[in-house]
Amino acid sequence: MRQPARGHSKRRIGAPAAASPVPAAPSRTNTDRPNPDSPPAAARLLCCPCPGPVTPPSAIVTPRFLSSTKPNQFSFFFLKPNNPPLRIHHKPKAKATAAATPRLFISSKKISRSRVPSPDRGIKCRNNENATLSRLPCSSPAAAAKLVAGVRASPHGRHLVRAPRNPASRRISLSSSLSSAAERGPGPSMAAAEAGASTAPSSGVKQTLISLSDKTDLANLGRGLQSLGFSIISTGGTASSLEAAGVNVTKVEQITHFPEMLDGRVKTLHPSIHGGILARRDQEHHLKALNEHGIGTFDVVVVNLYPFYKKVTSGAISFEDGIENIDIGGPTMIRAAAKNHKDVLVVVDHEDYPALLEYLRGQQDDQQFRRMLAWKAFQHVASYDSAVSEWLWKQSNKGDMFPPSFTVPLPLKSTLRYGENPHQKAAFYGDKSLSVFNAGGIATAVQHHGKEMSYNNYLDADAAWNCVSEFENPTCVVVKHTNPCGVASRQDILEAYRLAVKGDPVSAFGGIVAFNTTIDENLAKEIREFRSPTDGETRMFYEIVVAPGYTEKGLAVLKGKSKTLRILEAKKSEKGMLSLRQVSGGWLAQESDDLAPEDITFTTVSQKAPTDSELSDAKFAWLCVKHVKSNAIVIAKNNCMLGMGSGQPNRVDSLRLAFRKAGEEAKGAALASDAFFPFAWKDAVEEACENGIGVIAEPGGSMRDKEAVDCCDKYGVSLVFTGVRHFRH
Repeated sequence: MRQPARGHSKRRIGAPAAASPVPAAPSRTNTDRPNPDSPPAAARLLCCPCPGPVTPPSAIVTPRFLSSTKPNQFSFFFLKPNNPPLRIHHKPKAKATAAATPRLFISSKKISRSRVPSPDRGIKCRNNENATLSRLPCSSPAAAAKLVAGVRASPHGRHLVRAPRNPASRRISLSSSLSSAAERGPGPSMAAAEAGASTAPSSGVKQTLISLSDKTDLANLGRGLQSLGFSIISTGGTASSLEAAGVNVTKVEQITHFPEMLDGRVKTLHPSIHGGILARRDQEHHLKALNEHGIGTFDVVVVNLYPFYKKVTSGAISFEDGIENIDIGGPTMIRAAAKNHKDVLVVVDHEDYPALLEYLRGQQDDQQFRRMLAWKAFQHVASYDSAVSEWLWKQSNKGDMFPPSFTVPLPLKSTLRYGENPHQKAAFYGDKSLSVFNAGGIATAVQHHGKEMSYNNYLDADAAWNCVSEFENPTCVVVKHTNPCGVASRQDILEAYRLAVKGDPVSAFGGIVAFNTTIDENLAKEIREFRSPTDGETRMFYEIVVAPGYTEKGLAVLKGKSKTLRILEAKKSEKGMLSLRQVSGGWLAQESDDLAPEDITFTTVSQKAPTDSELSDAKFAWLCVKHVKSNAIVIAKNNCMLGMGSGQPNRVDSLRLAFRKAGEEAKGAALASDAFFPFAWKDAVEEACENGIGVIAEPGGSMRDKEAVDCCDKYGVSLVFTGVRHFRH
């Protein structure tokens, strides 16, 4: 192409400037700062999609700013893969006539500035390859330079950008031939740029940032915000859902002018987003910084996170897949908005959408409402991070249940009428730890009928359910004040129920009855109509019935027993759980006591060996005593608990309570102790032998074990050591 003569003051439209070396784009480091005369950062960030070949995301033009040593002069260089660098150079003229309009030429070789008279208003982009024209209203040559700074230039085409004479327009709208963004209006950076970055980006424009994984009620939220005059900025899938619902959306990349990258890892981590969230509206220097960089403010941030919990609990996943489901940008936006809650409303739960819209319609500044949303946001992120932390610990330290520190997420399930006593306030929380996911238990039980659960109801129901879940054969357990007062196993569950109540009918009245089998119509009728064995007339009353399932008729019959009877359906508790217990100023953690009779060896240490039936009774009694508070003694026979003694400071008193309950049926029965006997002669062992016990099962381990053996040998009683203690405090 012909070069113009040296010294020529005006160049032809589109003609390249005299050849001059184009310096390499400087690398972006912490020391690359523009001088005070350099243009605002908006000029380096804005992107104007011009006609011509559209480059794929991997070939997006990357701007690099190079400040000049002369005042008011600056250059931009653009790097594009496999193409020559682009350059914009700005050098203001000393004088300008009213009829003269500055022009900026953009080409793949060099960019220069000239003045050509033009009556046109607005910036025109022309691609010489296809002669497509579009108009871009703009207020100043400086704004034109900013728009041009982000252009996606084709390798060979040249674009003409013409600045307007009329600076009245303060809004950029791209024509439909350039981008559908024309219908959505400008982002804050564009608005600041076309105004020369001289006015506040948030001048009356209300903006909402929405980025959701769970899109429940998103359409209603978007329409509600739009009706209130909010401009909505959103990310990929969320933006698509809003657009499908007829809501106008500006995509985040139109604000940041960077595409989503690194397989979605980087979308919103950008000053144009976080500056608009974190800026304090009452700090002038914050707003000045936003103006200088062409950044708009956000008034509402609605974000929820990648479903990490759901992903890692849905089945076996690879470590890499788990890592990729850890949200980074979401928690960052949530924390930023929550920190600046005085100026930014942050919402993480779709159930809060109606309250948010109502608050915005009210046009009132309720700081308490803002603080509650901020608290919920931080709690949401904390719970999310606890799941990530727990998962990573298990991936890195398999088999170790006790990390150096850990967090237990406890979502509120219900407030209770009161605690253990009416003067104590109380609440019930679930456990969202990964370790208890789908692990069963009373906390996840379904209540089909009756009054709301109380604090003591939960404790008693948990004790009953944990006990009955230990048995393989059809079993009924009756609990009062967390202690099993009646236990029986039979193939006929109706008989098991009757025997369990008979074990201690006085204690059973007003207690909790639990089954490890489905309750059908016949069993439900028996529960409803059964009379107390003490008088044969009083119908038994229970606080709770809990079972793994109910038939339709069985449930209907049981509901007819009482309006207040709580009917729970629970899943069997899994083994291997971590047990936590609070003490003043700390917590105790231990593995759950999951040992069953099949897991241990009952070793005969006496001269007389137990018969098969006696050994079976000893194992049954041993399983029952595991769930009785220490000091604990259980007497059982024929898979039925006859009597128990619990919670006594000494073992002799517990033994006497158990014999008083068992009565004459104790003769030939099995006795189980949760811990060893410290003494034998004229103590618990000898007293048990004198009352006709057939076999004693205890852990052993006392320094006087031989005395216990000698005592049993004297009375002809079988003695077996389990080697396992079952303290329960």
